[in-house]
Amino acid sequence: MYKKYKEFIDQYISFNIIEWTLLKSKLKTLDYKKGEIIHYAGDICSTLMFINSGIARAYIIDDEGKDHTWAIYFNDKNAKITNLYVVDYDSFIHKTESHISIEILEDAEFITVTYDDIQFLYNHKKKGERFGRLMSEAAYSYVHNYIIDRRTKSATQRFEEFMEKTPYLLDKVPQYHIATLLGITPQSLSRLKKNKKY
Repeated sequence: MYKKYKEFIDQYISFNIIEWTLLKSKLKTLDYKKGEIIHYAGDICSTLMFINSGIARAYIIDDEGKDHTWAIYFNDKNAKITNLYVVDYDSFIHKTESHISIEILEDAEFITVTYDDIQFLYNHKKKGERFGRLMSEAAYSYVHNYIIDRRTKSATQRFEEFMEKTPYLLDKVPQYHIATLLGITPQSLSRLKKNKKY
């Protein structure tokens, strides 16, 4: 049940049997169906979720009611920590109202741990605290690069990078969501796909 999660953690920190048993005692598994909204903007994000299987996305609704995809979550060899952890990290660490909502795009299984249990691990295990720091660094790096990419890379460059890293998502995720993730219109996405023959 927790095999993928253990393998992922082992890339960063090596827990001994006692430490892993303690962490495992704090974990829960949850299953969600396609179309479910599992977190709403305005709520406090109090659970850290690792996506074991399936696809989900975080999105923002602007003042005009338009939907903008913030992140797509999945678990495969191309996934990074920011694709694997389904969370509004700012809301989670500061216990403030979230600005994003989270929707299931493909039936998904999550391994979850609460804010309070994470704090317990941080306070009692140096390795847990180190892992938390790595998560914070990854979250910052994601936002940093996301903003720079939007300001410096062309639509074509952003699309080509997306196709290089996660081409299979093009068939699994609605085109509108991919377009808003890349900061382009659906029409531009269709043109890019046609020009590149995807």
